[in-house]
Amino acid sequence: MESDARFYKRRASEEMAAAGRAVTEAARQRRMILAEAFLARLKTLDDGSGITFGSEEAPAFGWSARGKIDA
Repeated sequence: MESDARFYKRRASEEMAAAGRAVTEAARQRRMILAEAFLARLKTLDDGSGITFGSEEAPAFGWSARGKIDA
């Protein structure tokens, strides 16, 4: 059985890859939102892997509170 950490890592990776293949900006943004959700769940796990995701003030991928990517 796949561990929670491995599942979240895999799904985040799959969503980021799908975002890269997305045809429209809206589709890309939806995929990135899903990827960020999986990374947030992974971050809540304490599996001792040593993975860090940056500071609490700055969400993954530079997303702002408005759901847009900060430049």
